[in-house]
Amino acid sequence: MTDDSKNVGRRRFLVGSTSALGVAGVAGAAVPFVGSWNPSAKARAAGAPVRIDISRLQPGEMLGPIPAWRGRPIFVIRRSEEALSVLNEAPGRLIDPESEQPEQPDYARNDTRSRNPEVLVLVGLCPHLFCSPTPFIQVRPEPFDREWRGGFFCPCHGSRFDLAGRVFAGSPASRNMQVPPHSYEGGNILVVGIDEENMA
Repeated sequence: MTDDSKNVGRRRFLVGSTSALGVAGVAGAAVPFVGSWNPSAKARAAGAPVRIDISRLQPGEMLGPIPAWRGRPIFVIRRSEEALSVLNEAPGRLIDPESEQPEQPDYARNDTRSRNPEVLVLVGLCPHLFCSPTPFIQVRPEPFDREWRGGFFCPCHGSRFDLAGRVFAGSPASRNMQVPPHSYEGGNILVVGIDEENMA
């Protein structure tokens, strides 16, 4: 009777211990498996929209430091009235003045290539070999072009773009700079990576 009581106690202890270890093992195995359902921080960052406060950006200024979206630099420029007024002075110098090639969403297929005429949002890469062009925000001649009216100059191979990111004829680049999907939250928060039409 005493031996049976000891054996029953031992069995209960062993069953309880084994069950507890089994539950812990299953939980331990499940944690990394459940975790694998969630995208990594790197994956989230690669496609996550970027919110940018542009409330302090003045006419004739470019946002700095340059924000990034999907690992690409983003140029955000508030164009002055003068910059807007010269955009279409010489359409014959541009390869695609009407933005007919698909380098921008439909809502940016206009003279300013933007939702808000004052604010230009571009992927800051030359479409030729993806160097980063140098911004020239002021409307004035430059040593590399006496007829320059502001825009972007790629130092790698000499491609030139106007202040709407449209490429000049004779440049190595054959396409305009890309306008990323973007929208606004209120008047001063620019959201790069989400547009209201497609929620892309």
